[in-house]
Amino acid sequence: MRIKKTLAVVLGILLLATSVLSVLFVISAFDAQRDAPVAASNNTAKYVFVFIGDGMSATQVHSAEILARKLDGSDKIDLKRLDFTQFPSVGYMTTYDAESFIPDSASAATAMFTGNATLGGVVNMDITKTQEHTIISELAKAAGYKIGVITTVSIDHATPACFYAKQASRSDYYNIGLQLVNSGFDFFGGGGFVYPEGKEGNQENLTEIAKKNGFAVPATKEEFLALGAGTGPVLAINPVLFDDSAMLYEIDRVNHEPDSLSLAQIVEKGIEMLDNDGGFLMMVEGGKVDWACHANDAAAAIHDILAMNDAVKAALAFAEKHPDDTLIVVTGDHETGGMSIGYATTGYITYFDKLLGQTMSYVKFDELIAGMREEGASFDKALAAADKHFGLDALTERETQLLKDAYALSLQPAGERELDEGQQLLYGTYEPFSVACTHILNNKAGVGWSSYVHTGAPLPVFAKGAGAEAFAGSYHNTDLFDKLVATMGLSQ
Repeated sequence: MRIKKTLAVVLGILLLATSVLSVLFVISAFDAQRDAPVAASNNTAKYVFVFIGDGMSATQVHSAEILARKLDGSDKIDLKRLDFTQFPSVGYMTTYDAESFIPDSASAATAMFTGNATLGGVVNMDITKTQEHTIISELAKAAGYKIGVITTVSIDHATPACFYAKQASRSDYYNIGLQLVNSGFDFFGGGGFVYPEGKEGNQENLTEIAKKNGFAVPATKEEFLALGAGTGPVLAINPVLFDDSAMLYEIDRVNHEPDSLSLAQIVEKGIEMLDNDGGFLMMVEGGKVDWACHANDAAAAIHDILAMNDAVKAALAFAEKHPDDTLIVVTGDHETGGMSIGYATTGYITYFDKLLGQTMSYVKFDELIAGMREEGASFDKALAAADKHFGLDALTERETQLLKDAYALSLQPAGERELDEGQQLLYGTYEPFSVACTHILNNKAGVGWSSYVHTGAPLPVFAKGAGAEAFAGSYHNTDLFDKLVATMGLSQ
């Protein structure tokens, strides 16, 4: 009996040791695979576009393809494929940073553009906030590429900042702006500066510094469109800005400011300004996809994805002229909002056509609510506005009560509101009546949300052109940097 027990113990130990060795072998092989250099393509990518849909994961992309078909008037269960989802190389990218499985835009963009994981809020520096990392744009500039940075949010926001700046805090907007105007890069376009004269308004204006440094700074749409090839460097702030020095949401631009510059127009002009025999690297961010998803505004997010797809079309038009030298990569930096296709009350059916009834973003609607608050408007007037701008005309008793409760809070000045835990879950930090409208509309359409912040969902990566095959497969966001370096033939 003792011998049997001894043999059983020995056998157990041997099996455990074998299992441990097997796990160690797998881990070692995985690490070796991740550490292996990315093979350079036969065709060096001379003209490179990196499109970042901030907050955009697979659900946001798929939702855009559903609504795009609805915009065509189709009632079929079908998609209208976006141009970038048809790219031949598709990857699967994880996004966790050095401290969390849920990154912010600064740590995510630092990972993608420098190959290094860092802390949330840190722009291109290590976790000690003392060592600076080399950015892909710096390597490209040293190799003779021209550099362009375009975004729909402020030009000093985290994602665009990670293409030219190095700061311990993404909130140090003025110093980030200083690094922009002293970067030596060639084209900046889209949103403006959050604090052009510093947070206290007592520092030298960043636009004036840019002019002293030789930047052309068009003041109107006409001046922007008149920029000729060879002009540069260029700081092209959109003449029409809205919340926090950002461009308009596309749904607001189309419905309320159609003469305002679109993201596609800015990309087209950027291509014209950057085109040269030495090549260029352009980063384009659809930044307000993220902002809309933070506010759980599906329609605003989707229209901004469609606008980014229009900008991708501009890159594809250029690629047709340079098919062997152009690389286009489209991805996100993280997912925002925990967006889902499907909601508890809609079962296995979706009604995306209901999103077509929305005519403005939540933030544009906030302006209407501010006016109603000032005049002490009745709930009936607020309800009429909800019907006009969100198509909320067939409300249940529960939905009507949700709107009444939200409007009662919206009538209070923001600084005087004391939200309980349940109200915080309902409205986050947003205008209660606006977010109640988006939630009711989204839920009727069959769209759900789990968060007002980012999530840890992995992201799709779409690539086409020179070296695109390197972006297929599964990898971490720090690997995106190595793949770009290899396909561009850059030296580290």
